[in-house]
Amino acid sequence: MTLTLPFDNSYARLPDRFYAAQIPVPVAGPRLLAVNEGLAEELGLDPATLASDEGVAALSGNAVPEGATPIAQAYAGHQFGGWVPQLGDGRAVLLGEVVANGRRRDIQLKGAGRTPFSRGGDGRAWLGPVLREYLVSEAMHAMGVPTTRALAAVATGENVMRETPLPGAVLTRVASSHIRVGTFQYFYARDDVEALRTLTEHVIARHYPDADGPEGLLEAVIDAQAALIARWMGLGFIHGVMNTDNMSIAGETIDYGPCAFLDGYHPETVFSSIDRWGRYAYAQQPQVAVWNLAQFATCLLPMMADRETAIDRFTTAVNDFGARYQREWLSVFRAKLGLATEEEDDSGLIERLLDIMAANRDDFTRVFRGLGDDTASDHVTDRPAFDQWHQMWTARLTRDGTSEADRHDRMTRANPAVIPRNHHVEAVIAAAVAGDMDLFHAMHRATTDPFTPHDLFGQSPAPGEEVQATFCGT
Repeated sequence: MTLTLPFDNSYARLPDRFYAAQIPVPVAGPRLLAVNEGLAEELGLDPATLASDEGVAALSGNAVPEGATPIAQAYAGHQFGGWVPQLGDGRAVLLGEVVANGRRRDIQLKGAGRTPFSRGGDGRAWLGPVLREYLVSEAMHAMGVPTTRALAAVATGENVMRETPLPGAVLTRVASSHIRVGTFQYFYARDDVEALRTLTEHVIARHYPDADGPEGLLEAVIDAQAALIARWMGLGFIHGVMNTDNMSIAGETIDYGPCAFLDGYHPETVFSSIDRWGRYAYAQQPQVAVWNLAQFATCLLPMMADRETAIDRFTTAVNDFGARYQREWLSVFRAKLGLATEEEDDSGLIERLLDIMAANRDDFTRVFRGLGDDTASDHVTDRPAFDQWHQMWTARLTRDGTSEADRHDRMTRANPAVIPRNHHVEAVIAAAVAGDMDLFHAMHRATTDPFTPHDLFGQSPAPGEEVQATFCGT
């Protein structure tokens, strides 16, 4: 029996130069590792069916579900600033789209084998990055960050070769779409204005129905990215590979490769092993977003009747990202400080605390969480500087006039007690490689309930446990 899913595949109905038809490559011994029951139900799918033999066959790529139109999407991109005219889904296959509760979402298999865009790669994923993306993307969702999500993880029963043989796995990823800045760049680089128009119309209809043409789409994407990056910054999240092919037009966090969360705070922190020059450091993320959005704006110009006027208007819109981002950033950090009102010097108050934390790399999550339960001073090294700041903050709270109960509630919802800390993720992966998934499930439960303290997963790394580098799964 073949699994049937309620697909309606709008992207596969676009012209065939947008993708390559691609059947997933079967694996030797598929075995279900995890299925996201809540997300399955949200999509109108039966978790028990997904966990059945037919479901696991579909989630591993060993069977194509009824209704699927499996494709690998074409796109290009700037990778660390260097132009690559053709990238595309080199190890992912989009099975199709499901519409549930008025929302259309992609269902994609990541690690499903070689495609025409693999560029010599094996098209596979190993277990570590699959579990990392599952944990981090679901934690981000639980913390209110727009993100792709994980529907399932399946072991393949095969090894993949990286530096050493490693156990393979396939992630079933759900997204509002997998359309990227790089998707637009792919057609811009080929002077394919017809495809750019088709893509623009598709994106507006799918994601931004109130947008009026290319200019309205640019404005909407800028707003979405400003809000998204501000939320990253408020959680101490570092994406690690903010290439243009990893920026979602839908405004979701996508492609969790060498991502990580700050333990000790410092604005120049980098975890990605391939980011040798700090291009995608924590504090650089807003600036990189501007650069990526400028590339996106460039791709929209061929559709504008008056190019010179459009260049001026698009430049103004992209340059306004900073002001839009600052408003979002202030909103995020005011909530973290329990503030319900606005004062002109709030940015200075926030920056002063961050400077105190940066001087000794104090724990980002625990300091902010501690502001709400009066334990922040336990996690700050420079107590005199913090005490002085605390007096300023207390005076600001007095002017804010919010009740203590409302402030505490606001801060609790803005400051997680549990994030997917790097050392815990590495421990989960090590256990899973050894055949034990219990730690994964325990961490998943804790990180998807992020505002509830947890004895184990809420802890900072002990000396010697700090993760210094994270790696892509390719």
